[in-house]
Amino acid sequence: MDKKDITVLAIESSCDETAAAVVVNGRQVLSNIISSQIDIHKLYGGVVPEIASRKHIEKVNQVIEEALTESGKTLQEVDAICVTYGPGLVGALLVGVGAAKALAYASHKPLVGVHHIEGHISANYIENLDLEPPFLCLVASGGHSHLVIVRDYGDYEILGRTRDDAAGEAFDKVARAIGLGYPGGPKIDKLSKEGNPDAIDFPQASIDGAPYDFSFSGVKSAVLNYINGCKMKNIPYQEADIAASFQKAVVGVLVDHTMKAAKDYGIHKVAIAGGVACNSGLRQAMEDACQRRNYKFYRPSPILCTDNAAMIGAAGYYDYMKGIRHGWDLNAVPGLKLGQ
Repeated sequence: MDKKDITVLAIESSCDETAAAVVVNGRQVLSNIISSQIDIHKLYGGVVPEIASRKHIEKVNQVIEEALTESGKTLQEVDAICVTYGPGLVGALLVGVGAAKALAYASHKPLVGVHHIEGHISANYIENLDLEPPFLCLVASGGHSHLVIVRDYGDYEILGRTRDDAAGEAFDKVARAIGLGYPGGPKIDKLSKEGNPDAIDFPQASIDGAPYDFSFSGVKSAVLNYINGCKMKNIPYQEADIAASFQKAVVGVLVDHTMKAAKDYGIHKVAIAGGVACNSGLRQAMEDACQRRNYKFYRPSPILCTDNAAMIGAAGYYDYMKGIRHGWDLNAVPGLKLGQ
């Protein structure tokens, strides 16, 4: 390898995945180890923060060791330790931040705190070596719905954000209402393939004076009202039709707002990121919309859309190259805003 190569060890623990990865030059992933807690949280219908934190403590050293072993690198061979420090669940974040600080201190390596959403955006760099800023990115996950212009590496302009529920949160709540359980996104995506997306006309919200902002609480309430109405009147309903119609409404808003922003700002490169970017309906609709307009479309593989450490390594590399370093006072910031 060339001497100029920069190798980072990255750690991610913002929610219910304990992950570690070794990434070279922000693009080449040597290892990406993910320990998921989905089976545990399924029992409770969603993520239980205290349980998540305890599981991170159990797994964090193991995934770091595995990431280093699989990469063929030792701790001394990496140039920096990168870690998610927000946003996320405070207890979960603290486990990753604590581990990263201990490793950086013991190995005399620089410590780089990484923004979780910046990580999701940067996941697009890993498989798309031609992708360079500026581009437009839709970040849709369980906790976030952002429409962001990536001006440069680490330089973001937020055009729109959700006013209430994030897209992934709405998927989870609707999935629970129709008896699918947790995690809601993949289950609705799967069931919607069996349903008619035009069966029920659920609302697609737009906000006066804020054309790029999102609101998903209305469509969620419309689904709940529809189900309750059917139950009260003893009218049978098809879960697959509800799933397909709900997904069509959410995807329609996400795609329409993204395309409007791309046109208004004259951007011809569009990317998606975050857990909801795994949704097959969104991936296809966004690809079709970009194709019609002759825009270049980028999307990470599903494994890089959900929480992982490779994306943190990609973002961390660019932060490191900009000279960003954090001290031993680095703390978890559960409500960290993009651009802070």
